[in-house]
Amino acid sequence: MKTQKDLGFWKLWNLSFGFFGVQIAYALQSSQVSRIFSTIGADPHDLSYFWILPPLMGLIVQPIVGAASDRTWNRLGRRLPYLLIGALVAIVVMCFLPNAGSLGLGVSQAIIFGLVMLMFLDTSINMAMQPFKMLVGDMVNEKQKGLAYSIQSFLCNAGSVVGYIAPIVLAVFLSNTAPAGEVPATVTWAFYIGAAILLLCVLYTFAKVKEMNPAEYAAFHGIEASAAGNRQKGENMFRLLVKAPKVFWTIGLVQFFCWAAFLYMWTYSTDAIASHAYNAPSCQRITGVSINGQQYNDKYIFDGSRPVLMDGRLVMAGVEIDGNLISPSVVAVNGDTIIAGGAPVVAEGIEKVAPHQGFFATAGDVILVDGVQMPVDSCGRTVSALSLVAPGSELTLAHIAARDNASGSYVLDQTSTLPAIATPEEVTLNYVTVLNAASKPYQDAGDWNGVLLAIQAIAAVVWAAVLATFRRRKLGYSLSLLIGAIGFISVWFVHSPALLGISYALMGCAWAAMLAMPFTILTNALSGNHIGTYLGLFNCTICIPQIIAALCGGLVLGFFPVGANGAPQTVFMLVVSGLLLLLGAIAVWNIRETFGSHGSTAV
Repeated sequence: MKTQKDLGFWKLWNLSFGFFGVQIAYALQSSQVSRIFSTIGADPHDLSYFWILPPLMGLIVQPIVGAASDRTWNRLGRRLPYLLIGALVAIVVMCFLPNAGSLGLGVSQAIIFGLVMLMFLDTSINMAMQPFKMLVGDMVNEKQKGLAYSIQSFLCNAGSVVGYIAPIVLAVFLSNTAPAGEVPATVTWAFYIGAAILLLCVLYTFAKVKEMNPAEYAAFHGIEASAAGNRQKGENMFRLLVKAPKVFWTIGLVQFFCWAAFLYMWTYSTDAIASHAYNAPSCQRITGVSINGQQYNDKYIFDGSRPVLMDGRLVMAGVEIDGNLISPSVVAVNGDTIIAGGAPVVAEGIEKVAPHQGFFATAGDVILVDGVQMPVDSCGRTVSALSLVAPGSELTLAHIAARDNASGSYVLDQTSTLPAIATPEEVTLNYVTVLNAASKPYQDAGDWNGVLLAIQAIAAVVWAAVLATFRRRKLGYSLSLLIGAIGFISVWFVHSPALLGISYALMGCAWAAMLAMPFTILTNALSGNHIGTYLGLFNCTICIPQIIAALCGGLVLGFFPVGANGAPQTVFMLVVSGLLLLLGAIAVWNIRETFGSHGSTAV
């Protein structure tokens, strides 16, 4: 067997440098996807379901990429072709995803478009991310793997910092607010810049990294050249899984608790910060209507050609100020809360309001009507299109409604006629109360969430250096998860945005261990022949817990009481994350390290 010589620092650096760009994309996805869907109009109880797609695609893609790359040898390399394909797709999708709410689609269609883009984004990120983990397994000896994965962890967290803070940095130059249903320019341009950096990182990787040919690889790993080239009849993934070393499964149990915990953090962090530290206002989203006790859940209702309900939003026909009814183009209260603007909006009051009256303004408020300030002497209220429906009218229920921008008319699909109503009051609107994602406090919380995640990533870089000094890996691993658990649980007790930085820094200790420890322990237990396949399969221990957590997220959130503003208290989900990490810290002690090249064991 050829002596497995050490690589210089910069060669180790180059093997993982592209991870910097890939992680920027991943950080933007992690920190901004829930914000994007909430801004478009998604229900917070449904947010965790959107997060099923990323790990589901990883579950499918990463084992395939691992097994296929084990059998790939061409002039571009063995692992690098998959990096190229994944990165190029990710770059394209990053230019589309943040624009889901700006394409003239209804809420439902915008959410579906966003989900398709999210599916492609995570698929491509998984395809681009996997080669870097495999390159270390391919080209680094056992002695240096800890260092190599530490460098990868550093670049990973450095990329995360850039992705996380990009929106708040861009807020210095760009607007951090946007019309209801649209994502602010700060988020959109963060995705554009992230895509450009990813492209540069891919080009750098191809310029600096030269993979081994089959003969060199065989000599380096002490296997037959034919095995390295995979010319012999190979074993399928399921047989390899059966033969996986025991450490594969014991680490997998730890992974289950850790990745479920962080899935809840990515899903609910923005909402939790917005309600817990920024006091973001709530609003009511209509989930359906009831007429004479019969419930109808489609979210489009028309009175002839006039929309009454659009995508779960009550259409406001005008505003009444001190008894005078007017129908302006744009109406705002106190300068920033838009309550009617030629587009369907739902009443944005914290308390539930009568559906036919809409938003109330009180004496002393100032209503901005088409740019003209109109002070309220006694009271002001919006007037809904529903309140103007003539007695005896038959409303039309539509599953899909698309507006022709040229004519301004609506094209309806999958329609049905509702029972005739004597008065509009016979129509009962069914509400769910959520945070107002269009409000400035919510968008400020979204930016601050990026800063907190950047603090988490920086703390992870620092802690990774400390972690390398532990002579007993399991002690460092378990302690890191315990510290992270304290960070998650502490969020419940902290209402200051600044002090939340301490909580997220503690979470970073767990993140550092999650990035470095599992792959170091696992690759040391593997021989060189099927590293790609095993790493692809091992990524299922990342994906499966996220899928399970996503499926259970809405159910778990439903167990907790709502806040004083009627919106779900998503901060409870971060406490759940802390409890999961505690279980992970305990499970670490069940790991027993082994080494593939000589079969020895370390306790």
